[in-house]
Amino acid sequence: MLRQMNRLTGVFACAFVTAFVLVQEVPQAQVAGASRLVQQGTVDTSGKSGHTLFQETCAACHGVDGTGKAASVLGFDVPTPDFTDCNYASREPDADWLTIAHEGGPVRGFSPRMPAFGGALGEADLVAILGHIRTLCESSAWPRGELNLPRAFHTEKAYPEDEAVVTVGTSTSGTATMSSEIVYERRFGARNQLEVKVPFGASKVSGFGPSGWVGGAGDIALGFKRAVAHSAERGTILAWAGEVVLPTGDELAGLSKGTTVFESFVSFGQILPSDSFLQFQGGVELPVNTDRADREAFWRVAVGRTFLQTAPFGRAWTPMVELLAARELKSGEPILWDVVPQVQFTLNTRQHLMMSVGWRTPLNARVGRPSRLLVYLLWDWFDGGLRDGW
Repeated sequence: MLRQMNRLTGVFACAFVTAFVLVQEVPQAQVAGASRLVQQGTVDTSGKSGHTLFQETCAACHGVDGTGKAASVLGFDVPTPDFTDCNYASREPDADWLTIAHEGGPVRGFSPRMPAFGGALGEADLVAILGHIRTLCESSAWPRGELNLPRAFHTEKAYPEDEAVVTVGTSTSGTATMSSEIVYERRFGARNQLEVKVPFGASKVSGFGPSGWVGGAGDIALGFKRAVAHSAERGTILAWAGEVVLPTGDELAGLSKGTTVFESFVSFGQILPSDSFLQFQGGVELPVNTDRADREAFWRVAVGRTFLQTAPFGRAWTPMVELLAARELKSGEPILWDVVPQVQFTLNTRQHLMMSVGWRTPLNARVGRPSRLLVYLLWDWFDGGLRDGW
């Protein structure tokens, strides 16, 4: 998780100096005495602040100001990260930092030169050091990684993210249909995100061609999102987003609304006790040509909880359920309700590749609205490549 961890010899990684001694000849004078004591598990940490512990056990490699040191200075082939860089330091939740500090680099698919501190420093000491590191990003504009809640299929989260998501859906009754969507999200600045969505669809039509399938690309959407308020202490984040859907798809194949559609919505996320969460999204779709598409309001709620397969550092499983509602803004139109139980799980050790499987079922007005099996693959590309962290 942490983009530069492939360059990182570890969170609180002064201790890797000792590991380096095991594989290369380095004068013993270059190994900080405090780091040796930490590695031996004999350092006295009682009553010391996070700042003091950082200076005594980490500054030799990360610098007294937390900006890191060059590889040429350390004697390693990679430098240490800059903890004052908010774009780097704010993205990951405390749990990920502490996991690597406690268990070592391999627990998240990083270098084994990052040793496990769990036997040398107590968890309270690691928390205190992390608390000091958190102060090195001096801007409060950056939402903390704890607010990056799990992604549901339809309820868009409020956290600005760097992700690529491929979603595939298929009907389970009636006319055979398949749909897919490629989403690319890019964060810029502390609170902003740009998004591109490219949908595809296909359906089986009797008597159409040798295969009976017709389909193609749908309407491309371009979006902007901004987190307008956030609080790690309260566990809340609120965002506003705007989107324009362009009529680029094949209208005859049923893959386009045939008009430009403007969409605006708000997203809200709330951390709940026991690793649970709630997310809400509500907005409107406003087509330019209302003869081709109707105005529509929608609101969505997702509730879930994350479990660790091997506590406290293993694979993450997140079962959740979404309740979806949509209503055309015309007199007498009903509210269409759907429910989507689903489960998201991490695929690799670094946990920046995830998969989710869900089942969307209409609760009313079921004619022409079959249930759908949904699957997505998510790549948090800021944290590494597709082949990293296995």
